[in-house]
Amino acid sequence: MSVAKVSRRTAAKRRSGAAANQAGRVPSKPWLPWVFLAPFLVFFVGFVLAPAIFGLYVSMFDWHFTLPNKPFVGLKNYINLFTPGTRDYADFWRAMGATGLFVVLSVPLLVSIPLGVALLLNKKFKGRTFFRALYFAPYVLGVAVVGVLWKFMLDTQHGIVNKLLQALNISDAIPWLQQVPWVWVSLVLVTLWWTLGFNAIIYLAGLQNISAELYEAASLDGAGAWSRFRYVTIPGIRPVLIFVVIITILASANVFGQPYVMTAGDPNGTTRTAIMYMSETGLRQFRMGAASAMSYILALALMLVSIINFKLIAKGGEQ
Repeated sequence: MSVAKVSRRTAAKRRSGAAANQAGRVPSKPWLPWVFLAPFLVFFVGFVLAPAIFGLYVSMFDWHFTLPNKPFVGLKNYINLFTPGTRDYADFWRAMGATGLFVVLSVPLLVSIPLGVALLLNKKFKGRTFFRALYFAPYVLGVAVVGVLWKFMLDTQHGIVNKLLQALNISDAIPWLQQVPWVWVSLVLVTLWWTLGFNAIIYLAGLQNISAELYEAASLDGAGAWSRFRYVTIPGIRPVLIFVVIITILASANVFGQPYVMTAGDPNGTTRTAIMYMSETGLRQFRMGAASAMSYILALALMLVSIINFKLIAKGGEQ
């Protein structure tokens, strides 16, 4: 058999294999996708799935690092969180309330303002690339840097923010980090400044996938700016919008660094969020079982909120 015939047969086999793959039949190398997924799966199992299962296991025990034995307590750690008068009941739900307040205050701003910025940055104008980088730049900073930076800038006596306001005769010294509601205003605005660019970039990617012909057709039909936004832009970025809303809710509900660095939970524990309380319970008081139970309560609450949010947005899209 000649070399040319062998080559033609090999090429024919490859073409038939490719055709079979395109038709959705048996892949020629079924193990190949798992090779590419393996690194992710290893990290997912090692750093997400295994710790989550171990955390659920720990939540069933009176787990204390200094105790030789870790007594099994079953659901006691969970029951205590719903029983008034127990050690963690009042403080835990107060921390959950602070977390919920931060979510309510921050998420609408973190979803709507980046969308407005993305709409502006999606237009063609000179210096557009510079402004895109400018808005995204704060996001590359670590939360510790952001917290320390704004802690100095918002200092009541010596901070540059109050100095500028006083120079403009706008206000007296504002206790940005000492009193309610200013402390919440500070945390929300700092978070908005820090993460605005990230959501804006995601929106921008979605906006660029909307065909310009749809806007032209809408304009020819007499649609104004609001109508084009409502009937062309929003449907075009709906999957992106759902993604941004969900990740923003999850990120805000897990807020830790900003209040930890800027306020340390003050005034009087008002800004002590759920994650802060869990870290204190587990890492300072060494009650890992109780802290693990709290983390699962928070996780279940976030799953419920995410499902409701997804259903509401999907229902709005169908209507």
